Amino acid sequence: MNGAKLSAVKEAGAGGVSSITSTPVVGKQARGKQPSAISRFFQKYNILPSILFFVFWEVFSQVNETAKFFNPNFLPAPSLLVSEGWELAKTGIITDSLISSTIRIALGFVIGSAAAVLLGVIMSKFKTVERWFSPILNLVGPIPTLALLPLFIIWFGIGEFPKVLLIAWTTFIPVLVYTLDGFKSVPSTLIRSALSLGASERQIFTRVMLPSAIPNFLVGAQVSLGLSFSALIVSEMMGAKSGLGYIIVDARNYFKISNMFIAIILIGLEYSLFSYLLKLVERRVMSWRKGGLRDAIEK
Repeated sequence: MNGAKLSAVKEAGAGGVSSITSTPVVGKQARGKQPSAISRFFQKYNILPSILFFVFWEVFSQVNETAKFFNPNFLPAPSLLVSEGWELAKTGIITDSLISSTIRIALGFVIGSAAAVLLGVIMSKFKTVERWFSPILNLVGPIPTLALLPLFIIWFGIGEFPKVLLIAWTTFIPVLVYTLDGFKSVPSTLIRSALSLGASERQIFTRVMLPSAIPNFLVGAQVSLGLSFSALIVSEMMGAKSGLGYIIVDARNYFKISNMFIAIILIGLEYSLFSYLLKLVERRVMSWRKGGLRDAIEK
């Protein structure tokens, strides 16, 4: 009798536990842990730090208007820049400048990167070429862009070609260094394994060496992107009739501080866009690659 009652209590308890675990409370908790659409948007694009930066800038500029820490004209508020930027955009200057700068940076960056990869392949394959080119690159590589611009203008004029060439040269050096390091960093065991399996020289390059060098190439592209934008603005400050650098020079000549800040913000936004596109390419190409502390810790 007591054994029957005890088994009945156990069955009732097991049923209660199973019923409790099957209640929709867990579903509610799981749904409560899911981030909202706004949170997912900010996590995906990470624009909250930029928004907070402009909010702080706006607050500080408004405080400076009354406290007069320094001349308020030297640091206009973002709200004022938006209104004046809209008026400037109506004239068509911003659109023309953005188009001109985007074409220049895209052409120069692609040409410089392609030339760097091509020379990196040749230098990694032929030691004699590397022995002859390395001293020359070490000699001319550290020369600043601003020092080369007058020579480019004297040699090639003030058209579009010297501007694109200057951006390509600025892109060329970092991408070449990183790409060459990527080819040299290929583990020899991978090459020996491919040779033992009967792979040809072309297959070793396309299926072993090139994939191993892609991460280094992408790092070099990210590094050279900022340098390329510096070369773009420097080239547009001399002998240009359009471009973001031209807006800065024009604002300096006529002391238009607001126009100068508008051009600076547009440069930052355009660089952020190009950097984001590079990261998208990296995610596509390097989707197989995992590593680092975040991938080592299970969540």
